Amino acid sequence: MDVNMKVTIDGVHIKDLKVIPDERGWLMEILRCDDPAFQQFGQVYLSTAYPGVVKAWHYHKLQTDNFTCVHGMMKVALYDDRGDSPTYKTLIELFVGEKNPILISVPPGVYHGFKAVGTETAYFVSIPTLPYNYEEPDEYRLPPDTDEIPYDWGLAPGLKHG
Repeated sequence: MDVNMKVTIDGVHIKDLKVIPDERGWLMEILRCDDPAFQQFGQVYLSTAYPGVVKAWHYHKLQTDNFTCVHGMMKVALYDDRGDSPTYKTLIELFVGEKNPILISVPPGVYHGFKAVGTETAYFVSIPTLPYNYEEPDEYRLPPDTDEIPYDWGLAPGLKHG
């Protein structure tokens, strides 16, 4: 399936983030309780990826992920594997970070992953709708190079998992 930036996936929300600069620095609101994509608060966490590192693929059965990249840049891929979805088997790719500040909201059942692009570590802020359950994690994973998702992360030989 072709990667198409103009097509979206049912239930995925993309919000342009506004950077408000002044002489002290800048501010950027990421997710507000009055945003259309907001459902509920679970937790906030920060994750990083070194340049060229892929963290993929996974989906959730219960939670919605809301995330952005606040430093560096990352390439995000989403794949709709929900058999009852009107966008079943749709694949999209987005670039998010300092050069394109957006919030991506990913509903349950949609595989997602990212790759840090450029020369800097990418800092990823996530605001899922549920807290992480250490005893029964709501995470279902596939390796980045799986044949189940028609996407090529451009992994170097020998780099099978992110």
